[in-house]
Amino acid sequence: MSAIRAIFWDVGGVLLTNAWDRTERTATLEHFRLDEEEFHDRHEMVVSSFERGKITLDEYLDRTVFYRTRPFSREAFRDYMFSLSQPIPDVLDFARKLAACGAYFMGTINNESRELNLYRIERYGLTEIMDVFVSSCFVGLRKPERDIYRLALEATQIPPEQCCFIDDRALNLECAAKFGMHAVEMNSFENLQANLASLGVTGQIP
Repeated sequence: MSAIRAIFWDVGGVLLTNAWDRTERTATLEHFRLDEEEFHDRHEMVVSSFERGKITLDEYLDRTVFYRTRPFSREAFRDYMFSLSQPIPDVLDFARKLAACGAYFMGTINNESRELNLYRIERYGLTEIMDVFVSSCFVGLRKPERDIYRLALEATQIPPEQCCFIDDRALNLECAAKFGMHAVEMNSFENLQANLASLGVTGQIP
């Protein structure tokens, strides 16, 4: 087996809580007492553009929330959205350890809207961990589309058999594996460590 040279990470559900997945949306709708069905109908129509960076957060909110007068401000809604982003401490600390050992190229392959992605990168110091961010909002592609994985491989010029990709969703992992990347499922920190160790990834310089 080829030694692992690059580790690509999903962000939401792996390093941090999800940014704006169903759980976060539901909590926000309950907090602001918005109609869930009405919101999700509108959300589904624009989420692809939102996560590809084709529309801004303000445009997204115009189309999903503030198309009518609300008893709360746009700023209050945005602040609540952003407050839902929290670290997954064990995994984030482990990623920092892997980055610090200097043995691996580190990057993300993640689906996130631009403003939330930039906030999370800055808030949790991800530039200190990652060498590149292959984020849907930057590259205009979303997992599980094959081209987002192809782009990550071509941009880094690291053979797929020397790369692993960590995600919490099976479909995203299946698509990475089709390119020859090692797919590592994130379901617990202990399993993540064990699966990476089986690939020779421990945080120690090989």
